[in-house]
Amino acid sequence: MVERAYGEEHMQALHAQAVLEAMERSLAIVAFDMEGTVLRANRNFAEALGYSETEIRGMSHRHFCTPAFAASDAYRELWSNLRDGKPFQQKIQRVAKNGSLLWLEATYMPVRGADGNFEAVVKVATDITSREQAESRQAAELKRMAQELSEQAEEGVWKSGEIEAAIHQVRADSLDNLERLGQLERQAVAIRGIVRAIREVAAQTQLLSLNAALEAARAGEFGLGFEVVASEVRKLAGQVQEASKLANGEVEELAARIAEIGKGTKRAQSSAGESLRRLEDAVDAFRRIEDAARRLNASSDSFAER
Repeated sequence: MVERAYGEEHMQALHAQAVLEAMERSLAIVAFDMEGTVLRANRNFAEALGYSETEIRGMSHRHFCTPAFAASDAYRELWSNLRDGKPFQQKIQRVAKNGSLLWLEATYMPVRGADGNFEAVVKVATDITSREQAESRQAAELKRMAQELSEQAEEGVWKSGEIEAAIHQVRADSLDNLERLGQLERQAVAIRGIVRAIREVAAQTQLLSLNAALEAARAGEFGLGFEVVASEVRKLAGQVQEASKLANGEVEELAARIAEIGKGTKRAQSSAGESLRRLEDAVDAFRRIEDAARRLNASSDSFAER
């Protein structure tokens, strides 16, 4: 008995009149005749558009639409479908009494009369203006962010391009330097060979002067002049040998420096190559960012049009 009493009470709460009253309290409701004239509007609908309930009665549906929509084929098709009994549900834009634009989530439902013909259209709507405005601001912010991101990405690509060109130039210069260093190395080797030849000539000259001194000693007084010449030749040979030692030391130091410069240039070339590779990765990243910004921009446009 208790369950039955509860069920009957529950059914009474779902009585059509009770449901209608609940809808009246929470939704904006308006009824039109089949020509689009307002038969009745509840307080929620009237106040949403800035009218009183009595003031809005008798007004044309066209009055609440933007001039462009009211004059469009879409508007004529809307009412033609409603007269044929086809309901309509969509997000719509309407004009308030003060000229401001409202967004409504609305459902138009044709209603049959006692004779079975459609004699009225009931519209149930929810004011979603605040939500649409918030979404519009969010879409605008997304668009601004996308534009800023795209500009920064473009600037990054442009600057990276400049750095890339500079690194290419450094690499090219390094290759030129390596080629010049190779030439210097070859010249140092040639100079080393010349110095070695000079030292050998000096050694042979010194040996010959020594032999000449021995022969002059055997010749006695007749060999005095020859001994003087041999002595001078020996001195010159010693000076040449000493000079060749100094030259050889300079050449060795030059070769060592060339080798160090070569190592440094090769390291610089290797570093330039690695920097170029990383820079190319950065440029690719910038391009992906730019592409993402374009997609974000397109998404914000799509978001704003919903």
